[in-house]
Amino acid sequence: MCKTECGASQVIDLPVAGDWPAWVPAAAAHYIRHVEQGLSLRQLARLSGCHPSTVLRQVRRLENRRDDPLVDAALRQLGKSTGLKAPTAKGDPMAAPFPRPDCTRTDDETLAREARRILRRLTESGAVLAVVPDMEKAVVVRDTASGTTQRTAVVDTHIAEALALKEWIDCKLPGRIARYHITAAGRAALSRLLAQEESGALQPQGMAEAQAPFSAAPAEAAPLRKRIRYTANETPLTLLARRRDKDGTRFLSDDLVAAGERLREDFEIAQMAQRTTQNWDSFLTGGAQTPGSGDGPMASTEARRRVAHALRDLGPGLGDVALRCCCYLEGLETAEKRMGWSARSGKIVLRIALQRLRRFYDEVQGGETLIG
Repeated sequence: MCKTECGASQVIDLPVAGDWPAWVPAAAAHYIRHVEQGLSLRQLARLSGCHPSTVLRQVRRLENRRDDPLVDAALRQLGKSTGLKAPTAKGDPMAAPFPRPDCTRTDDETLAREARRILRRLTESGAVLAVVPDMEKAVVVRDTASGTTQRTAVVDTHIAEALALKEWIDCKLPGRIARYHITAAGRAALSRLLAQEESGALQPQGMAEAQAPFSAAPAEAAPLRKRIRYTANETPLTLLARRRDKDGTRFLSDDLVAAGERLREDFEIAQMAQRTTQNWDSFLTGGAQTPGSGDGPMASTEARRRVAHALRDLGPGLGDVALRCCCYLEGLETAEKRMGWSARSGKIVLRIALQRLRRFYDEVQGGETLIG
């Protein structure tokens, strides 16, 4: 219970809100405390230091957004965390209890990490986040140059709920399969999150790290982040996929693009573990070993191992261009200059690398196409 002054001298006890992470918007907290816990708008205004009309607008806005299945699910989970039964939107297909983790258990670091990955995918041309009721996973899909649909990322639904609650993604037409697009607020948040990630990666280590051996890997890994085109709507692969040869066939087929996108997805998941300062270039020269199982969360460790095996199978040259164009998102001209190749030769080498990469996934990885 917390206390607040009411009038000149009266002090009343107010119920404490749920144990929510810091990412929960203030508007959502006000809505839950008003609807679930019965706090008046004036009490909430005094607690938050704003005008009651501001709280009223927040409550009305959240009530209107409950037609969004992800927003409604997030608010219900926040309501459950208070120990009270949360109301559900009428006719909501996602109103059934969720047999999975909820967004209230998502910490700020996890949300920021996943938001960087998913929002960056949603900035690509034609990309949407598809959500199906009662499913534990949501997928990011994108239209390809041939008119087909390609899956580019997978995310837990409770992460998608948090993104929707923060208004970083939005669904115009909810339905059996809800499709979400990135919003202007989501693009701004992505730029901010990527800037924070890059500044943190380039920040010099403090004296607390002095006892650790100084290796060349962290120093070499930092410049690589500078050349990543984080917010590019079009990747080198999607640009090449639209080009056609003299006979009219597309330069890159869908299966080659899918192989490159799978390498990129593993690369992004591999970067999620804490203290990840892997120098991926050293895998191409034999200067690094495959990371062990104790280097971070299991998903990140397995992803790093898959990336390392793929790069070693490609070898120098093919692995270089695949790493730069698929993972670092370097343009072909930039990759050609950095590796000293002649102009317009990079796209041929990249296509050969993708063909080899597709064969590697088919033969070594058993043709598994699941991304994420």
